[in-house]
Amino acid sequence: MSEPRRMPGPFAGLSVKLIATITLVILAVEIVIYLPSAGNYRAAWLNDRLRIGIVAARVLDVVPDVMNLPAMLTDNLLNSAGAIAIVYRRNGQSQLIELDGGALPHEAVTVDMRDTDYATLIMGALDTLLHGGERTLRVVGNSNGAGDADAEVEVLIAEAPLHRDLVAYSWSIVLLSLLVAVLTAGVLYLLVSRLLIVPIRRLTANMVAYREAPENAALIIAPTGRKDELGILENELAAMETDIFSMLRQRRHLADLGLAVAKINHDLRNTLTSAQLLSDQVVALDDPKIQRLAPRLLHSIDKAVAFAESVLDYGRQSGTPPKPVPVDLRALVDESAIDAGLRGHPRIAWVNAVPDAVTLRVDPDQMGRVLVNLLKNGREALEGAGEAIAAPRLTVSFAAGADTYTISVADNGPGLLPRARENLFVAFEGSARAGGTGLGLAIARELVVAHGGTLAYVPLDPGTRFDIALPTATRLG
Repeated sequence: MSEPRRMPGPFAGLSVKLIATITLVILAVEIVIYLPSAGNYRAAWLNDRLRIGIVAARVLDVVPDVMNLPAMLTDNLLNSAGAIAIVYRRNGQSQLIELDGGALPHEAVTVDMRDTDYATLIMGALDTLLHGGERTLRVVGNSNGAGDADAEVEVLIAEAPLHRDLVAYSWSIVLLSLLVAVLTAGVLYLLVSRLLIVPIRRLTANMVAYREAPENAALIIAPTGRKDELGILENELAAMETDIFSMLRQRRHLADLGLAVAKINHDLRNTLTSAQLLSDQVVALDDPKIQRLAPRLLHSIDKAVAFAESVLDYGRQSGTPPKPVPVDLRALVDESAIDAGLRGHPRIAWVNAVPDAVTLRVDPDQMGRVLVNLLKNGREALEGAGEAIAAPRLTVSFAAGADTYTISVADNGPGLLPRARENLFVAFEGSARAGGTGLGLAIARELVVAHGGTLAYVPLDPGTRFDIALPTATRLG
């Protein structure tokens, strides 16, 4: 059995993963919220400069001679907008206001403020954050209310102030998002920790501790009375640990009792063997009374020896899984018949109806043991019936189906008593004959189940049949 896993450290537990996941989710949501807000911030910043340009355009509308405007006035308009120049277009004509003594840039990045969809705003904000700082922007918009709906205003501004303000805005959003994420994650963690993490850690610690000492009843978890899924888990875990505790204690008692029985049975078999040897010497005496009683004595001793040997055999039964190899089924049945005392029997007709070409992947020792038990039971049933069966016969046959193949062991004997049918595969309960232990069928069923199959009783009139059904995957030919 592998060693139980220890409780995780302070930075590897479920609580740390939970708070990290909550924080990351909140930050991801904040990023989704930040992108359109950054786009709106950039648009608002540019629109403020554009509105000043529109005011300048209105000035151009009311001034008869734009060329003679005082330089101080135009410079104040441009400085208030943070602009290098303002261009006003109307009716196919353009008018320019530029800083006195300023030089217009050779290149500018056009920003059309008439495009207000979120994708354009977000891409513009990202462009400013990633590439802004040294460029000049050409901000374009309509001069609504300036006397002509078709009038257009352009404002040329340096992008550096916008880049600086947008970076500062972004940092404020980042810090606020971190603060919100940490506070939200902390509150959720405290709530979830109380509702889930602490109970889960309690259940985990209990399972780890109980696995190390399952016979310690003090480690059985005490349910808290919760009505939710964790409450059900606590109740089921407590019931399971109680069952395991009782089962382990019972198994230990049975193991101790079995060891004592095995020792007693071993000594009893030795004693019976000695009595058997003595009885053989007694049978050789010529006393008529002894000759009359000796067969009953021998029969009783033989039954006692057989019982002792079957109990020891059952106790030696191991949990070794089958080791399948290709086996000729007909040959295996013949060998089993010899071991069961059927080949050459003076009264019982033996029929091996298995085809020659049937090859299976089974454990030959275990499957042979199953067949010997079934054949021996059939032989003893027919022998016990005596002259009541006119032509005693025992047959082994083979039938292939879609999902399984079946090996049948059938006899035409007297059949099973009702009590034997009810406890057929129960050790010490399912014997088909008086004085039997019922261990043969119990062992046979265990071995067949280990092969992935089933062992079933089928009543006949007259007789008895046992069917060994195994998966077709074990058949090779």
